[in-house]
Amino acid sequence: MLKAAPTRVVSTVIGRLGWQAMSVSRLRGKQLTLARSGDLIAERDPLRPAGRLLRQGDMDASYVDLADASHLEFDYLRWMRIVLRAANARRVVHVGGGACALARALAAEDPGGRQEVCEIDASVLALAREHLGLRRAPGLRVRVAEGRTFLAGQGTAAWDAVVIDAFVAATVPRRLITVQALADVARVAPLALINVLDNRAARDVRTIGAGMATAYRRVWALGGRAGNTILAGSVADLNLDRIAAQAAADASPTRVTRPDAMALMLAGTLPLHDEDVASGA
Repeated sequence: MLKAAPTRVVSTVIGRLGWQAMSVSRLRGKQLTLARSGDLIAERDPLRPAGRLLRQGDMDASYVDLADASHLEFDYLRWMRIVLRAANARRVVHVGGGACALARALAAEDPGGRQEVCEIDASVLALAREHLGLRRAPGLRVRVAEGRTFLAGQGTAAWDAVVIDAFVAATVPRRLITVQALADVARVAPLALINVLDNRAARDVRTIGAGMATAYRRVWALGGRAGNTILAGSVADLNLDRIAAQAAADASPTRVTRPDAMALMLAGTLPLHDEDVASGA
């Protein structure tokens, strides 16, 4: 996952697909290093005794509270949770894992649900298990897997939602957001959420949104004009008034861009196809 920090510009290149890579939204004191594995660092949060931070290089990558699985430090994960709750999505595939903060929070509040995490990097999961409290839990399953390949093996309407929160070089991997890939996401689940990091030009938001519009009847978004945007594709007419009110009341308030406004924003934007990715376009 990748989270833009309001207090500094994010410029670090993220070299792994499918794990959290975010900047914490509040200033922190000196961290206590617990472990290192290559460029991965596990740290203790001095401002929250049970808080654990996963970093890659100088980027904050994932945050969990060992004493409170429901705590989501990063704002856009809270925004995603608002949408998933509104949709009553209890069976969720998470493409991109890290310390599995969102999946762990959802499993803690609904152990009878199913949170399936696909994380491509086994070393990330190993560090999360050793130092960030990742354990077996009711309703939670974590596997080393590439997300698109996993989804291709799932049955039609097998899940309530798919959450894509994976990055390479600060962009969502292209093979996850082509017309063909998103058609398979829509086959598997009636709701998709994709975390996109972009600037005010919103080029990536437009490209990914155009792809989602080929797969879902309604495409809308949560987020500001730069930083993290949550793109949502849905079959059902979710209560966007309720979602907007809850998002505005978050500790990091944000707004909803509704389907009609998204349609205007996406007009004329071409989505990616598998052949574009294969050709390097």
